[in-house]
Amino acid sequence: MSAATQERARPRLRGRRPRRLAAEPAETQRRDLARNGIPIPPAPGDPLPQQLIKRPLFWFSVAVLIAYAVLLVLLYRQVVPDQEVPGGIVPGLGTEAVPIAARYAALTVVPLSLLFLWADRFRPQRLWVWLMTFGWGACVATFVSAQVNTWAAAHLSIAGDGDPATGTRAAIFVAPFVEEASKATVLFWLAILLRYQWVSRLSGIVLAGLSGAAFAFVENILYYGRAYRYAARTFGEVSPDEALRQVFFFRGVLTFFGHPLFTAMTGIGLAVALRSKSKVVRVVAPLAGFLAAAFLHMAFNTSASLLQGQNLLFVYLGVAIPLVIGVVVFVVRQLFREGRLIRERLGDYVRLGWLLESEPAAFSRLRTRMRALWHALFAGPAVLLATLRMQRAVTELAYLRDAMTRGLVDRGGVTREKALLARIRELRPLAVSRPEGRAPYPALRRARRATPAYTPSSYPGPAGIGGNYPAPLGPGYSPPGVVGVTGRPTGAPVAASTPLGQTATQYSEVDPTWKPPGE
Repeated sequence: MSAATQERARPRLRGRRPRRLAAEPAETQRRDLARNGIPIPPAPGDPLPQQLIKRPLFWFSVAVLIAYAVLLVLLYRQVVPDQEVPGGIVPGLGTEAVPIAARYAALTVVPLSLLFLWADRFRPQRLWVWLMTFGWGACVATFVSAQVNTWAAAHLSIAGDGDPATGTRAAIFVAPFVEEASKATVLFWLAILLRYQWVSRLSGIVLAGLSGAAFAFVENILYYGRAYRYAARTFGEVSPDEALRQVFFFRGVLTFFGHPLFTAMTGIGLAVALRSKSKVVRVVAPLAGFLAAAFLHMAFNTSASLLQGQNLLFVYLGVAIPLVIGVVVFVVRQLFREGRLIRERLGDYVRLGWLLESEPAAFSRLRTRMRALWHALFAGPAVLLATLRMQRAVTELAYLRDAMTRGLVDRGGVTREKALLARIRELRPLAVSRPEGRAPYPALRRARRATPAYTPSSYPGPAGIGGNYPAPLGPGYSPPGVVGVTGRPTGAPVAASTPLGQTATQYSEVDPTWKPPGE
């Protein structure tokens, strides 16, 4: 190659090399973040609609919402109107019973869902995650379970002189596995798509509880509607409202914890698997959780179908209630455990000088975090938003550090760690981290009464120098318009000017011819 050719080729090589070297680190970081399940930050210049279009989770959410709507309409057309069958007509719920049953079912699902959301306070999930989980349990799980349970019950039933107990076979041997699998499917989807946000067992319990509560909500509507419609179509001693209240007391008061409790076992198993580095635990823990959920569901259906009277009461008070109390104690202990974990992991950054010494204790206590939000609420929208972002960033940093120490996240976590520390430094001046004293409540000013406008006196009056109260006038003063003895109107001083102070004393005229009597 000649010298001229080498000179022409050298600038082109110099121009390509910097672009290739500059593009490699950014692409490598994106691959590292995607490999660990860490969300990739959007480009700074992209508008919000363009950011949503580029996210796969956005299109997944749209597809899931459409599927929810379609399945809910299909379930409504299946259970509400009357259905014609070869042997006759199967009565449906009817449009009159559905709103009444929905109101009774809401009395259980609303406080139960709020309780689950309250428990997930250290690192709560996004709102759309809660909605997707609730919608799956209410739409997909109920529709799939209704189809499979109906098909299985038709094949397990025996007509003629068969065993009369075959009617409960589907409820005992089929329904537990079908319903728990349909409710827990959304948990496996979330574990695959959002495994980075499953940071504790509380996350699994909350998501599983929401799916179970939504499933119980729709199922209770079916049970309440059937009881109301059956009592309305038959002439008996029980009115439709009374029959509905009886079923509500059994399902909505005594056994409202059933479906959330069963599905929580699968959620705990998935959470244990996601926070473990062992491949054996990652396979066995979800399977063990699902089998525990199906076994508890099977035991519950068996007791409700075969036991009566004192035996059923013994199982309820001796097994079901202690199990619920045990789960509540487990959740409370997990709250304290998560607080200690956040405090310990944030202490690593304090020793390195990246966080303040007071921040681990402040962000690991739920009471302090709530007080900080309360103080920020009265400090303005900007302070409140900064406080919320600060709490989320610090909590994510603590759980990221825990994942890195466990070996669940590789070098991709370092990029996210730097971004979180930069965000914390940016939000620290504006956010409320450690609240002290009272919140900056707005000042409540009282309406001041208008002071009567008196004519300022020309000489010190009773109110002192510069007082606004009028000085007393001398003798001879009377209200305006009053006619005196002399026949002329009064209302003005007799003299041109009334003296004040000691000179205001008036003496009568002295008679020079006066002398004491007897002289």
